[in-house]
Amino acid sequence: MTGRGEPPDGPPENPPGGEDEYRSLVFDESFVRAARLQEFSAQERMGEPARAVRSVRNVSGPGTRRRSRAAVALVVLITLAFATAVYIGFRNPYRAPAVRHAEPLRTTVVPLAPRGAVPGGTPEDLFATGPAASHRSGAAGISLPPVRRTENFSNSQVTAALSTVKDYLVASSVDPDVLTGRMVRPVGRLLDPDQTAQFDRSVSTPADDGEHAATGWLVRFDPADTELADTDVRVEGSLSYAETGSDTLEVVSDHTFTYALRPAAPGPHRADDASLFTVRRELHFVVDREDLRLHRLEVRSAYVQAGPQSCSAEDAGSLRPLLAGERTDSRGPDGTDPYATGLPRAELCGTLAVSSPPQGPPPPGPDDATSPGNRP
Repeated sequence: MTGRGEPPDGPPENPPGGEDEYRSLVFDESFVRAARLQEFSAQERMGEPARAVRSVRNVSGPGTRRRSRAAVALVVLITLAFATAVYIGFRNPYRAPAVRHAEPLRTTVVPLAPRGAVPGGTPEDLFATGPAASHRSGAAGISLPPVRRTENFSNSQVTAALSTVKDYLVASSVDPDVLTGRMVRPVGRLLDPDQTAQFDRSVSTPADDGEHAATGWLVRFDPADTELADTDVRVEGSLSYAETGSDTLEVVSDHTFTYALRPAAPGPHRADDASLFTVRRELHFVVDREDLRLHRLEVRSAYVQAGPQSCSAEDAGSLRPLLAGERTDSRGPDGTDPYATGLPRAELCGTLAVSSPPQGPPPPGPDDATSPGNRP
């Protein structure tokens, strides 16, 4: 039997109570300052037998006082900033920008009555011998004017406004789907939302009241009576613009559109049953900065002349062309009663007087060399 000795594996590496047992404990300066104690005196211990020591209050140095003052100042600044933000939020010195609303479109559609029978022929011959012979086709006939910046709009902004107007003219006057009444969306999507309701009503329930004529917004023919003899639309006209305010541009378009039409009928058509129909549209547009950003516009007014039509034609919903060989009826515009109540209404009608393109002398024929006028 052996007495107390070392363990079989030798003495432990870190015996209990050794120095390494407390190696993981670190006493930094702040810990030592916070743990400072002071023993009570004998007299103090007689009065308070339960307490033998008391904590010594750590006296802050100059650095601590500076940090305290900085913290107080930071709290004050944050409070002031928050109070200022709240004050400005309730008493904003800047007025909110005024919201501009689009005005209703004002329309005037004037039918032009022919003096005699409407001439017919092939689309090629009619275009070649008529006043539209030198006009360009489709969108190419709507050219932009030279662009210069205005006081409040840059060159690019003016160009964007003119391009939007051109897109509207092409959609409302050249697009075959719109002309034949199959679609209206290409036109409606370019309008200011404030005019959408008026446009929809004009298309669905047109009325000759100066505000709800579909033919003021677009060119449209009744597909039950008329169809395009040729999709080639001849166009001639001009665009102009001016700044009307710090936030608005006004664009004026004045274009003449010439269409080749024929009666709508099933089956094949004769090649010479086409006739020309002319529409002159003078439109006033307003484009603001929001419209520029969203590629849209406001149509302020539309003045339309279209013929050949009868003066009595009901053309608020669609234009009513007189086709090849047809004549206008003898009835003139309806009378206007100045004593009638309600919205004043006056029938307008004009006479279609088409000018012919300048023509040179006809080419010499085979017998001209022996004609009496050319004999020596």
